[in-house]
Amino acid sequence: MNRCTMTVRSTLASFRMRRLACALVLCGAGAASAVPPTTRSEPISDMIGGRKVDDPYRWLEQLERDSPEVAAWTTLQNDRTTALLRALPCHAELTAELRPLMSIGSIGMPVCEGGSAFWTEREGSQNQPVLYVAADVAASAAGGGASAPRGPDRSARRTLIDVNALDARGLTSLDWWVPSPCGKRVAFGLSKSGSEMSVLHVLDAVTGRWISDEIAGKVSFGGWTPTSDAFLYSALADAADPYSREVRWHTIGEHPRHDALLIRQTDPSRIPGASISRDGRWIFLTLSRGWQANDLSVLETEAWRRAGMPAAGQLAQVVAEGLDATFGPTAALGDTLYMRTTLDAPTGTLVAVALRSPQRASWKTIVAPRTDMVLEDASRAGDLLVLTFSKDVTTRLERIRTTGESVGAIELPGLGSAGVGTSDERTSGFVSFTSFNEPRSIYAADFASGTMRLWARPEIPFDPAAIEVKQAFVPSKDGTRVPMFIVQRKGMKPAGNAPTLLYGYGGFNVSLDPAFAPTLWPWLQRGGVYAVANLRGGSEYGETWHRAGMLGNKQNVFDDFHACAQWLIDQKVTDSAHLAIKGGSNGGLLTGVAITQRPDLYTAAISAVPLLDMMRYQQFLLAKYWVPEYGSSEDPAAAQWLFAYSPYHNVRAGTRYPAVLFTAGENDSRVHPLHARKMAALMQASSASDDRSEPVLLWVDRDAGHGQGKPLARRIEDEADQWSFIFWQTGICGTPTAAH
Repeated sequence: MNRCTMTVRSTLASFRMRRLACALVLCGAGAASAVPPTTRSEPISDMIGGRKVDDPYRWLEQLERDSPEVAAWTTLQNDRTTALLRALPCHAELTAELRPLMSIGSIGMPVCEGGSAFWTEREGSQNQPVLYVAADVAASAAGGGASAPRGPDRSARRTLIDVNALDARGLTSLDWWVPSPCGKRVAFGLSKSGSEMSVLHVLDAVTGRWISDEIAGKVSFGGWTPTSDAFLYSALADAADPYSREVRWHTIGEHPRHDALLIRQTDPSRIPGASISRDGRWIFLTLSRGWQANDLSVLETEAWRRAGMPAAGQLAQVVAEGLDATFGPTAALGDTLYMRTTLDAPTGTLVAVALRSPQRASWKTIVAPRTDMVLEDASRAGDLLVLTFSKDVTTRLERIRTTGESVGAIELPGLGSAGVGTSDERTSGFVSFTSFNEPRSIYAADFASGTMRLWARPEIPFDPAAIEVKQAFVPSKDGTRVPMFIVQRKGMKPAGNAPTLLYGYGGFNVSLDPAFAPTLWPWLQRGGVYAVANLRGGSEYGETWHRAGMLGNKQNVFDDFHACAQWLIDQKVTDSAHLAIKGGSNGGLLTGVAITQRPDLYTAAISAVPLLDMMRYQQFLLAKYWVPEYGSSEDPAAAQWLFAYSPYHNVRAGTRYPAVLFTAGENDSRVHPLHARKMAALMQASSASDDRSEPVLLWVDRDAGHGQGKPLARRIEDEADQWSFIFWQTGICGTPTAAH
């Protein structure tokens, strides 16, 4: 053991003793709540990839509705977690601080159709956003000009969908909504308790009355026809089978049983999808293979309808098939498709495809790949295309003509992340912008001139200018340069022990872009530091970056995360005794791996809705969709790398682990709560840490899924619980004096 390691462990041990003293005072007469419930284990094992794999808590794979024993065990775990966290002296204070911060209003990007503007807005204590409609003052501004859209006129808006009125508990969510081109109809999806099992409904935007059309099956919308009398959608043919997705055509007023089938899922790893061109002339069909490749074919709508609307394979023309790249239709103009692809271009390129002869030989490059930026999207605004690039994890916007000729950049308010809302018919539209110190704001944009002006921004109860954002580039284990954002109160100087929360994800081609989170303010105000690590596996630097963190390269993600943590310590931002980590879903896997690989490096972790048993994950819910990203233990080669990092299989009895809070949703349709349950049980039985000062906690939300659609009151409770846990474990609150 070197001197550096000895110093870290000595500091950590000293801090743990202080935290234990705190826990003893906090628990007092209620000390029994600090002891985890006894969990029975069973001598179950499998032979996987040529090795014996133990699974002593397999009985916790059952859902509560199928096992009274699992339900009773979960209740004990939830009760312990609630009792311990809500006894912390900072919990009530944090709840009071978070409530107004989480009640800050929000407004979504408007969509303008048929002379109307549609947008969502959440005000004050509303559990869920409300969909509104109003006259579109920009309808006459086609081609740009001074009459760009103005802010929402709340006196003129009409309520179209208020799910708060449908469900007083706030457990019904508006998952998506799409107005028709004429602006007279809106298709939308509703789901309950975070299940994401969207049921499609349609309403008349003029009268506000719901039309009888209703389609169940976790519906995704594919697009309206120009006449607004039909649309494309995909849905599960069997709600109990997550791999039964079909793409169908629905005509308003007809029963869904008559909907024409275009394409059906035949392989769990190939997900069908569809979209339709704005003019309705072309249907685009995709079959995705993970997050790194898909097939694309095109179907001429009228020819298909004249042929009796048969399965698409009989008439569709192949644009790309069997190629190891992504192909995304971004805009269509007449018989030309503008398509973003990563074929021979890991950072993305834009090509024009002649739809009547879509073979690769006829493709024309419109935007060449760039070495310093990733092309994320292209959208049509009249006779222009607006390009969205990412450069070092911040957005750049450029405008080009459809020939590829540059028109110039659009100046954004600062370094952050932006989204674009455009229309095929005009060059006016919207831009949303946010950063760590900039609340999400909507700007009215004239893409012809490249000018923007503020349309809507939420009022916040503190000065965002008091927040300072820096970006560091950290060398990983193999020398790879990993970007990391560091957010703190302006003017803070490194002291070597600042309470620090490090967040990461690292997978599925997802980039962690700068975004405003008002719930950080209590943490920053008390001298906390928030760091976001942009790990390999995401899309930050294109497909090469993604592939460097998937399948057999997954260990790179964890090495990047450890390197970022070590950098924060080496730069005297913090130390191991004050460094906590957090991640959700694939990021929950990340934090699970982090504490099992480097328990000495972190003082606490939150692993939210996580994957943790990587030897059996593919057997549950949607997980076969993720095999192209992780691999499957059914493949002997993949079983080796999965076992090497699978958190559940790398817990070692007698090891002193950081404090951990595992969270899960009983209604999660993506990640099964078994992962959090099994891991919590194993760590509670194995960790040598004190149950009172460094507990392993579990919280299973029985009215939630993967996290989407939670009512405001529940979100406040979750944030207060999680921040109280982090405050306690990093020494901000919970001292013996404060406990008294």
